[in-house]
Amino acid sequence: MRDFSAEARLHIHARTLAGRSAVRIHTVAVYGAFALIAAIVFGTLSVHPF
Repeated sequence: MRDFSAEARLHIHARTLAGRSAVRIHTVAVYGAFALIAAIVFGTLSVHPF
């Protein structure tokens, strides 16, 4: 295996951290969307327009 320079190792580490944060942001976005949909559905069930 090759020995990477300090700059290359830092770049690889930064890319893995960016990948992890992107996955975390997507997960939060999906759960947030589900929470918004649930709030709208349950909010409209409690309103009786007629």
